[in-house]
Amino acid sequence: MDVPLWFALLVVGVLGVKLIRPPWWLIAVLLLGGYLLADSVLAPVIDTAVK
Repeated sequence: MDVPLWFALLVVGVLGVKLIRPPWWLIAVLLLGGYLLADSVLAPVIDTAVK
């Protein structure tokens, strides 16, 4: 069974919010920070570290 990455991340995110109940500002900071880091000069360094 092949599951798209966006769907898997969505399920994990929804379950994490329902089970852990983090504050909404923390979720917004993590999403915005991840988006900004993905488009920065650090992206190749993060990519090699993740792989």
